[in-house]
Amino acid sequence: MQYRILTVTPFQQNCTLLWCPQTRKAALVDPGGEADRLLAEVAREGLELEKILLTHGHIDHAGGTAEIARRAGVPIEGPQPEERFWIEALPQQSRMFGFPQVEQFEPDRWLEDGDTVTIGQQTLQVLHTPGHTPGHVVFFHAASQLALVGDVLFAGSIGRTDFPRGDFNTLVTSIRTKLWALGDDVSFIPGHGPMSTIGRERRTNPFVAEGL
Repeated sequence: MQYRILTVTPFQQNCTLLWCPQTRKAALVDPGGEADRLLAEVAREGLELEKILLTHGHIDHAGGTAEIARRAGVPIEGPQPEERFWIEALPQQSRMFGFPQVEQFEPDRWLEDGDTVTIGQQTLQVLHTPGHTPGHVVFFHAASQLALVGDVLFAGSIGRTDFPRGDFNTLVTSIRTKLWALGDDVSFIPGHGPMSTIGRERRTNPFVAEGL
């Protein structure tokens, strides 16, 4: 699996362009905005956009989804169904945070823990990781030892839990039971900030390190 991190929106959100090197088919993970720029990047790489994948429904992760899906004619997969209320609230979120008005959408496929998604010939596992939001999911590509974790875990931090239906204890449980189990050598792309590894965060993250 190949990837490029594209930072978008005033929130500096990490949208990830993922693609299968064999087929050149691609997915945009969490296209929070700047649709023109994201689609231009797909074209510049000579890729065929196959789908959009969403970890959760916050505006900085999902704000560009409907426009890109419409313009590219691709389906939307994710997040988990408990995220429906956040996606339905995207127009309100755009007004609240000063984003351009977003288009409404319904995911073509809601995801559950244990599901898989494909990009070309590549398969990613789906992990339901509530806590930051109730329907948050993580995508894991075992062959590349790469996880896309949205706003669950960051380098040196964890996701906020002060939003509606967020819960700190649930988030910590998601991290310790779902992400730690992926293995220390797994690298992850967070929703904001630099990449890290599961092992580094398990040892040193002040919110969830072992021994705390």
